[in-house]
Amino acid sequence: MFVTWPFLVLVAIPMVSAYPSGILQKRPFEWDSTKYLIAFGDSYTYVQGTHGLQNYSFIGDLQNFEYDPQTLLADKIVQIQTATAEGGPNWVEYLTGCGLVEGVTSPFDCEQQLWDFAFAGADISVEYTPLHHNFTVSLVNQVKQFNDYAQPVLKQTVDQSHALVAIWIGINDIGDSSKYDVDFPTFYNELMDTLFSSVQTIYSLGYRSYLFMNLPPLDRRPGNLGSADPSPNATQITWYNDALSQHAEAFHGRYTDTNVMLFDAHSELSYILDHPSQYGIVNTTNFCAGYDQPDIAWNYKAYGCPTPLSTYFWYNSGHMTSHVHKILASAVLEKLEAWSS
Repeated sequence: MFVTWPFLVLVAIPMVSAYPSGILQKRPFEWDSTKYLIAFGDSYTYVQGTHGLQNYSFIGDLQNFEYDPQTLLADKIVQIQTATAEGGPNWVEYLTGCGLVEGVTSPFDCEQQLWDFAFAGADISVEYTPLHHNFTVSLVNQVKQFNDYAQPVLKQTVDQSHALVAIWIGINDIGDSSKYDVDFPTFYNELMDTLFSSVQTIYSLGYRSYLFMNLPPLDRRPGNLGSADPSPNATQITWYNDALSQHAEAFHGRYTDTNVMLFDAHSELSYILDHPSQYGIVNTTNFCAGYDQPDIAWNYKAYGCPTPLSTYFWYNSGHMTSHVHKILASAVLEKLEAWSS
């Protein structure tokens, strides 16, 4: 087991059956006046950049951690089949409308600029789980990299009063640790302590509006269906999402000049899985084996797939299709508009 730090205190986190989306605010939030989305996370959120590592990042990696202002300012979002982990645009691109056009797009050319520092395969910290690759940038290091190299540049152009920080992390953490011999509520509480220490760093840079996404129903991934021992299981996901909710509330309690928004991705995606026909989805239990083939958009039947990828919930064993990300982004947008004062 990778974890070697001791548990000194066991903290019981109550398990609940739902995680209602909500906003904690003491200052005005207006989605319509939000001009910048600053994103952190893993493959569910990363976008390809012209100065990023292919299939992993918008800019840099752990082996190329430092970058100069010119590199960041010249970086562009790439939109091709392999530019996200979904075979098409993902939720932050749909949410902002930035980078949707095939080819390359500068964030500066978007009405809502998307600055995406998520890294595919990221966990929160190597304190708890090992890196997937020696070039992987954990959430902790994403924030450090942002603090050291991006913020000094972006502060010249980004008005923080019109910026929203979006964080979706934990898909890899809960999977990589699912077989650990630990008290999981305590373990997830420790993960959240580390996550929100990084959020505090972002706060110190002047950002005051935050959007957190909780975990999807990963127990319903194709590889878990029919398993007597799904990894992760539904209880683990509940504990993780509870810990996120409690720490988000505690963070707002410490910094009452913030807007802290928690979107219940778990419930939204569970509803889609339970009512697929409402969204034009016909397959929620498997994925098309040829999902990554260059002609899959039109030649799907050649790969044994009776219907197009847009009719599948799952893009592959661990990711959702671009179509599902579009549905999710629409639901997030609806919430952001409802939360606006």
